Amino acid sequence: MDEGAGSVLRSLSLRSLSLRIAAVAAALTLPLVGLVAPAEAESAYERGPDPTSASVLENGTFALSTTSVSSLVTGFGGGTIYYPTSTTEGTYGGVVLAPGFTARSSAYSAVARRVASHGFVVFAIDTNSIYDQPDSRGSQILAAVDYLKQDASSAVASRLDETRIAISGHSMGGGGTLAAANQDSSVKAAVALQPWHTDKTWPGIQVPTMIIGAENDTVAPVATHSIPFYTSMTGAREKAYGEVNNADHLIANTDDDWQGRLFVTWLKRYVDDDTRYSQFLCPAPSSIYLSDYRHTCPD
Repeated sequence: MDEGAGSVLRSLSLRSLSLRIAAVAAALTLPLVGLVAPAEAESAYERGPDPTSASVLENGTFALSTTSVSSLVTGFGGGTIYYPTSTTEGTYGGVVLAPGFTARSSAYSAVARRVASHGFVVFAIDTNSIYDQPDSRGSQILAAVDYLKQDASSAVASRLDETRIAISGHSMGGGGTLAAANQDSSVKAAVALQPWHTDKTWPGIQVPTMIIGAENDTVAPVATHSIPFYTSMTGAREKAYGEVNNADHLIANTDDDWQGRLFVTWLKRYVDDDTRYSQFLCPAPSSIYLSDYRHTCPD
């Protein structure tokens, strides 16, 4: 064999060896890809232990602190912020909670604490006037969202993820929640508690919205408020309607377990993007404590 032919054979041998090494390396990486994928699929915002059918009916595991916001702020009437004391799990999503007609934020301390204890910063606000109408309350809800993002105390700001804020309210505050969601699609989710509004159609709402009605509500009867609101939200990415059995209009002023379950699971799914909670929204929960439940399945 001449020197030229030997050189060619050596090159081919080296090339073949290189290809075999590359193939082995590629094969070795395949199991690693399979191992990494599940971790990447987990929510970056999971907070708290794995939920159970019992835990979603109870207060959460996070200890809380509170801070007051002066009524002299611009755009709304001040209020109280409830927030987890721990920072070991990172920052938390937020939710602004508006009161009903003639009510003050203190009337909602039980539901605010319930939601915050599951890992949320909850801002229960007062309105400029206790007689403000739903659209005005909606504007004040959005002003409070801006306050959380820009002016909250350092203790709150260090715990809040300002990119993940939801809105909520009761009665006229619930109507204001719908108005605010209709106006600002950047909020992550909305939860309207026994909402009241003269406008019955909300096709412009795009954010995931939960409406919680009360079966025996005579102030905002579900047949003329909650159900038409839910039905009209044809533009919402996801929506749900839960009706608490034998409850009246003032259930939002209590620490009702099923109202708390609906409220918390919706925020967990759409503010925290925590798919561990999808099981509590779809398929529809079956309970004697719910007189009606309608939904689109979580995406």
